[in-house]
Amino acid sequence: MGFEKELLLGAEVIAVAAIDEGISGVYAYPGTPSTEIATYIQQSELAKQKNIRSSWSTNEKTAYEAALGMSYAGKKSLVCMKHVGLNVAADAFINSAITGVNGGLVLLVADDPSMHSSQNEQDTRFYAKFAYLPLLEPSNQQEAYHCVRYAFYLSEMVKLPVIVRITTRLSHSRSVITRTTPLDANNLSPEKDRMKWILLPGNARKRYKNLLDIQHQLVHFTENSIFNNEIQGEGELGVIAFGLAYNYVMEINSVHKLNIPVLKISQYPLPEKKIKDFCNRHKKVLIAEEGYPIYEELLRGFFDNEKFLGRLDGTLPRTGELSPDALYNALLKKPKFTLGIPEVVANRPPELCQGCSHRDLYDSLNKSLEGYEQKHVFSDIGCYTLGALPPYNAINTCVDMGASVTMAKGAADAGLHPSVAVIGDSTFTHSGITGLLDAVNDNAKMTLIISDNYTTAMTGGQDSSGTNKLHQICEGVGVDKKNIHTIVPLKKNFDENVAILKNAFEFDGVSVIIACRECVQTLRRKKSKK
Repeated sequence: MGFEKELLLGAEVIAVAAIDEGISGVYAYPGTPSTEIATYIQQSELAKQKNIRSSWSTNEKTAYEAALGMSYAGKKSLVCMKHVGLNVAADAFINSAITGVNGGLVLLVADDPSMHSSQNEQDTRFYAKFAYLPLLEPSNQQEAYHCVRYAFYLSEMVKLPVIVRITTRLSHSRSVITRTTPLDANNLSPEKDRMKWILLPGNARKRYKNLLDIQHQLVHFTENSIFNNEIQGEGELGVIAFGLAYNYVMEINSVHKLNIPVLKISQYPLPEKKIKDFCNRHKKVLIAEEGYPIYEELLRGFFDNEKFLGRLDGTLPRTGELSPDALYNALLKKPKFTLGIPEVVANRPPELCQGCSHRDLYDSLNKSLEGYEQKHVFSDIGCYTLGALPPYNAINTCVDMGASVTMAKGAADAGLHPSVAVIGDSTFTHSGITGLLDAVNDNAKMTLIISDNYTTAMTGGQDSSGTNKLHQICEGVGVDKKNIHTIVPLKKNFDENVAILKNAFEFDGVSVIIACRECVQTLRRKKSKK
């Protein structure tokens, strides 16, 4: 075939590569900056022709376990999530390093340095090192295509899950890429070695030893990887550039004609011989890595501490995204002159959409809390988190997915009254149900408000697992159906909704209020399609 050229987002490149590599399924929970990968596959006519399974999973843990099940059956599977989603999937992920895989399994994690849409800057490379698993970190979109395809090959070669790490900047920027020859999907071929997958202690110890024994083979792959190579240069200063940082380094190297030697690393575990040889030939080495100074810390432990420059000594910023400007300052030892942008228009903070159901819910909630000395509302991750900002100032916490329910339960245990939690429909099914079960088992005096807009709105309107099921789920968990109330958050229902909320606060046990009104954005899209 003639190889096709396409202009794609980095996230879409991942999807295309996985389709071309012959996956049978993609499993994911939407989370910026990884959402567009599964979305692309869901909308791809080629993926439909190939019968690739692509609907959303309830959370990252269920996604990872389902992908592992597909691998067990001998098929290739892709599982996608953002960096904090890997915390949710960590139990299955860590143990899958010990079970190993059958069909190729690639875990795509999109990290978010600078926290554009996240609550921390967590670096997935730590998880790879922790689990003793190989990781690929592409430096551009074309390399991302090749990395994903190679990752499936490597996964089936070493019989381990393989991680591909991208970041926001790579995921959400476009480039022209060239596709290569596609492969057919694997035939069904379930695992024959049953004991490999049964992690009883005696067997798990053997499997763990097997994981350790294979590490030298993984290092051999990285020493000879086409993704790890040296660019020759001159001078006593060398740069070790990891993943996307390589692009930034080469931009400064080229534009300013620095001719600095660079060792590019995009496959882990570290190629020890390559790095040792490079470091021994240079008096000073700048470590440029996007994310935590994980390998700067490691290399400082192996070599003279004075040899290395990077995030730890302040040569590069300790937090936020790496950038060409930061590397300019580090390599040329002078701040880059930039023309300031005049503040013609004042910055505008994010806000809930006009007509959003969360607006009317928060109006009712704030009114219903009047008269109480303690006005603490535990909230969660979603569009409704914007209720923390003016004019609502309605919520007090946002920690992690599902924390609103269990934090409200703990506060109720401490004697806080009223103890109120606000959670979205998708977040509730993601990780709020188990917290509600705890509250029911303890008969906690708390009120859970599920703001149900029939979608996963914050990430673009993906399907929500709880749509039209929330009442039954709450009743099934054990909430008395007499204490499950449905309201419609509209201005015309304001007084009625306030009265229902106040009554719920005073109930001596668990009460649930489901506030139902469709997201205005998804409703608008539906109408435009009609």
